[in-house]
Amino acid sequence: MIYWDVSPEIIKIGFLSIRWYGLLFALGFLIGYQIMSFIFKQEKRNVHDLNDLLWYMIWGTIIGARLGHCLFYNPDYYIKHPLEIIQVWKGGLASHGGAVGILIALYFFIKKHPQYSYLWLLDRIAIPTALGGSFIRLGNLFNSEIIGKPTNASWGFIFTAVDNVPRYPAQLFESIAYFIIFVFLFVYYLRSKRFKNGLLLGLFFTLVFTFRFFVEFIKEDQTYFEQYLPLNMGQLLSIPFIIAGFLLILKKDKKVIKIQ
Repeated sequence: MIYWDVSPEIIKIGFLSIRWYGLLFALGFLIGYQIMSFIFKQEKRNVHDLNDLLWYMIWGTIIGARLGHCLFYNPDYYIKHPLEIIQVWKGGLASHGGAVGILIALYFFIKKHPQYSYLWLLDRIAIPTALGGSFIRLGNLFNSEIIGKPTNASWGFIFTAVDNVPRYPAQLFESIAYFIIFVFLFVYYLRSKRFKNGLLLGLFFTLVFTFRFFVEFIKEDQTYFEQYLPLNMGQLLSIPFIIAGFLLILKKDKKVIKIQ
């Protein structure tokens, strides 16, 4: 068995601390910015617009993920304690809410920058978003959260901050899967001279949330009421994204030629 007793803090000075989760979260945005800068240069787009886009992405991700956690996983508590919704530093972010937050944030970005097509932008944003998801799940691993169910496998992780039970490292599985999806999307983008609007987004939705649906079978429930549901909350929230992904892949559209 693998004993996981890694501290979630990298360094602590007084009441200030730098945590692995925060570092990986920030790293996702920094590397994502560089990837989008490369894409914008490839397609002769205005790189200066990326500064504005970055802030829309950051706020959309944080607000959407936080509201998603509060509304999807623990609504009763946060209705009674609404001021705690803004206390993001206490933890609690939901990837499904983050995805919705990004979709809404980019809609407002397009309103301010109408020279971009909504689907064109989402196709390209999907590439670094997959990488960001991989980093966030690594952060969950360092936090010993979103743990898997017990297992007898020799590679089971014992999260000493939780208990002494060997468990599936569900966070690590997701991190590896999302990294592979990132590589696939980026390579597909680089090698394709033309593809229809919405294709990369459709592939992202289908691949990420299909994997998320199945990995939930080996995860512990995130909240008490999930035990009464036929599927857990993560699976129920994944289904609409999977359907949307298939519709985007199957929809007919003109091929968009990349400018190289």
